[in-house]
Amino acid sequence: MTVSHTEQVRAVGPGATPPDDRAHEREPLAERLERFQFPVVLALVVAGGVAWLAGLGTVMVAGFAAATVVALVPATIVSVRQLIRRDATADVVAVLAMLGALLLEEWLAGAIIAVMLTGGEALEARAVGRARSELTSLLTRAPRTAHRRTDDGGLVDLPVDAVEIGHELTVKVGEVVPVDGVLRSEHAVLDESALTGESRPVEVRAGQLVQSGVVNAGGPMDLRATATAEHSTYAGIVKLVEQAATERAPFVRVADRFAGGFLLVTLLLAGGAWLVSGDPVRALAVLVVATPCPLILAAPAAIVGGVSAAAKRGIIVKGGGALESLADGEVVLLDKTGTITSGRPKVAAIHPVGDATPMEILRLAGSLDQVSVHPFAPAIVQAASERNEELTLPTEVTEDVGQGIRGRVGGTAVRIGQLDYAADGRPVPTAMRRTRRRAAIEGRSVVYVATDSGLLGAIALHDPVRAETPRSIQALRDAGIAQVLMVTGDRAEIADLVGDSVGVDRVFSERSPEEKVTAVREAAAGGSTIMVGDGINDAPALALADTGVAMGARGATAASEAADVVLTNDRLSGLADAVTIARRTRRIAWQSAVTGIGLSAVAMVFAALGYLTPVAGAIVQEVIDLAVLANALRALRVPGEGRRRWRHAPEVPTQVLSDHHELTHGLEDVAVVADRLETLPPERALHELRRVRDFLEHELLPHEVEEERTVYPAVRSVFPDEDPTRPLVRTHRELARQIRLFGRLVDDLEARGPDRDELLDLQRSLFGLHAVLEVHLAVEDELYSHLPHG
Repeated sequence: MTVSHTEQVRAVGPGATPPDDRAHEREPLAERLERFQFPVVLALVVAGGVAWLAGLGTVMVAGFAAATVVALVPATIVSVRQLIRRDATADVVAVLAMLGALLLEEWLAGAIIAVMLTGGEALEARAVGRARSELTSLLTRAPRTAHRRTDDGGLVDLPVDAVEIGHELTVKVGEVVPVDGVLRSEHAVLDESALTGESRPVEVRAGQLVQSGVVNAGGPMDLRATATAEHSTYAGIVKLVEQAATERAPFVRVADRFAGGFLLVTLLLAGGAWLVSGDPVRALAVLVVATPCPLILAAPAAIVGGVSAAAKRGIIVKGGGALESLADGEVVLLDKTGTITSGRPKVAAIHPVGDATPMEILRLAGSLDQVSVHPFAPAIVQAASERNEELTLPTEVTEDVGQGIRGRVGGTAVRIGQLDYAADGRPVPTAMRRTRRRAAIEGRSVVYVATDSGLLGAIALHDPVRAETPRSIQALRDAGIAQVLMVTGDRAEIADLVGDSVGVDRVFSERSPEEKVTAVREAAAGGSTIMVGDGINDAPALALADTGVAMGARGATAASEAADVVLTNDRLSGLADAVTIARRTRRIAWQSAVTGIGLSAVAMVFAALGYLTPVAGAIVQEVIDLAVLANALRALRVPGEGRRRWRHAPEVPTQVLSDHHELTHGLEDVAVVADRLETLPPERALHELRRVRDFLEHELLPHEVEEERTVYPAVRSVFPDEDPTRPLVRTHRELARQIRLFGRLVDDLEARGPDRDELLDLQRSLFGLHAVLEVHLAVEDELYSHLPHG
């Protein structure tokens, strides 16, 4: 069969126009005629059949012969080109079969082969088109206009390409968000199904980032643009889809080589049948049964179907080759920042100075940061909104890029930024210098807040571990991945804490971009590698790995350009889905090809022995091809799609969930005590350590045991295809061990309190517990959000 339906999907991005009809004029004549072949051939065969019923033998022969010639001429041209390139496929068998039918005056057999050949091409084109529909659907819904708010409160429509950073926009009900931005409305409900495949609406609050391409499923919402259309999430997806489904997969190339061998066997068997029986019709029957080759039919349909199935889950695979290399993956390397962690800063702690309060610091900083373009600004504004702080629109604002921002909030002059910028020449308290040192050790960022009266305090921000990370790593192992490794530029102490909390097998810490490449080479000893990252510094490692996977599709980043696969929903859980889809697709492709060839081989033997006439053989082969194609199209179905239903969860004691939320405040207290230990008098430090020990032993541990008994079964019932609580149960065991060790350290202290060496051990223990608990409680929060509320 002629496989000619591999043209690239044309993407229509924001502001772009569809290709004009002049491209049609530049098509080769053979390709332009190909689309009309099947209707013409079918019409001629029907005409020949009607003539046969009417007893018009000459007209019947003319109709069947003409149908054969219409299919034969283009197929002969293609076959000659293939032979010149030494790339012969089963098309040669089809040509020989039709030539033989004409020479032996087997008019009906020739006509059936012509219908098979042209009908198969039409069917394949339809199948591939159906498989690509999920990819093209991402493009057809690209927004074209945006509604900008004017100073007088009105709305002006403008092309999305004209939207600039800082523009105030309104998105109406049911509209697609045109550019990335920060939500200015109090809250909004979004339908992210086109990007993530998740059908459940998502609620966002003021100050949170909103990606372009999602649909406003609630009331009208206001947002401030943080990126142009060209550099927004949806534009990145459009660019990636343009590259998808254009590369021939290794399996397809192997299939073509098998087709060449199959052609040789077919010709030998046909020649042998003619030689032994002396009847050329037997040779023709063998050729007919071998036309067309299921190898060529099945492989492309399955591969493109797999690419489409991935797109349903928000996974863009750049061609069949990437899909196959993903299926081969055995070792996964995860970059920490932006992959294991969210890649978005979040307020972790507030450190006041003197009489200042954390709420006052957050209110002033959040108010001023409403108009800042700094990456930390949305996190501070969101933290203030979540704590119900009343924010004031600042005046007299000046932003000094790279240093900070200053302005007036109410009647107060406020400065936010680096320590020297905020201090503005005034003395820096010792506590603030200690906060800066501690942040450097922990890998956190700090923003300092000051007024005319001096420094008020500092806001520490961190990059939190994604709540779904431990569950996603377990899902990767369930999908067949042998090793999961973490690669990061962080110091070993911090990297090891994160690695232990999420359950990776090995940690490569303190790695520069060049050394990440070395880590990929080291990991290759364990099998085919999959590198996952999101930043420019990950691009070299992504390019070197057997399969590069980029998190998110915002703009045209170096990571997404170097990657073979892009998780557009920016969720690590998509990687396990991608691996599962890739392995299933390859299995279906091989299954279809081997089954088709096996059935064809059996039919060829029957034809060589004279049990199948050319007409009967043509019908048998058509049935085989239809069965093979139907099986290959199973790759379109997303694994688990039909079974993934939310089950009704059993009742969960309300008090247990209430206690869970209270534990979050206790967790913050653990970090605060660890941070303040070295500043406290020994007796006071001992008191605080005993208080934390009692909290861990008598409140937290019993609560976790109760959750495992009452809440975890409810969570498992919500997820019918997996057990997301397995990593949590293992973490409980590790928490119990660490809490026992901490308790022993506290019990061994003398009444006068800890000395300096003991303080270091206790701080290290508390920081380790805090890191594990932070991830653990975040994972529980994410899972509990799926439970019914009432």
